[in-house]
Amino acid sequence: MADLVVYGVPLSPFVRKVEVVLREKGLEYDFETANIMPMPDWFKEISPARRIPVLRDRRVGTEGRSGTIPDSAAISAYAEHLSETPRLYPDGAFPLGRAIWLEKYADTELAGSVGMGIFRPIMFNIFQGKQPDIDKAKETWTEVLPIHFDYLEGELDEGDHFIGNELSIADIAVGSQLAQLDLIVGPPDSARWPSLVNLLNSLKERSSFRANLSVCEKMLSKVLPQKVALA
Repeated sequence: MADLVVYGVPLSPFVRKVEVVLREKGLEYDFETANIMPMPDWFKEISPARRIPVLRDRRVGTEGRSGTIPDSAAISAYAEHLSETPRLYPDGAFPLGRAIWLEKYADTELAGSVGMGIFRPIMFNIFQGKQPDIDKAKETWTEVLPIHFDYLEGELDEGDHFIGNELSIADIAVGSQLAQLDLIVGPPDSARWPSLVNLLNSLKERSSFRANLSVCEKMLSKVLPQKVALA
């Protein structure tokens, strides 16, 4: 039994982010599925925001709220202090502030568009036995997501990473959301956003990402045999 346990579902991009962080840091963890539709009472107790994931450190507490940390950003920061290497939050005031901002942007602005505009109209409908809302997804793909892609492409500035030459929480947070898109509808247009797609492809090759994505691909193959074409 590992000291750490992650509660959630692999298909959540926020769970993906936490799994990648823990794997990159070399921190062993157990995984316990916590479906939130409907959300069980025991999970409501440890997730006041009613979201996944939640991390438990069994060295701190094993029952109820004791030893638990909700929210992927808080969990990632906690993991950074549990293992000194590799550093995922850069040194220096400005690089650190920029990394945290890009993580926040990915977790809110980008995630909101991906989740509400792509995942929900397609996958939630499929899970409920309904036809996917392709019109809503196409609107998001053509009118909303390009704004995010343009911004993030500019922040990469033709580089391989957002901060310096090393993997950081900014790359992981953005990549976790882009991977969600890629699983369902494919990646952004590489001709228009080459640096962003290069980042996504390089992250997909890392074992930390591959471990989560393999599980997600297997899950989706049962209900989504091929990606939805929106272009």
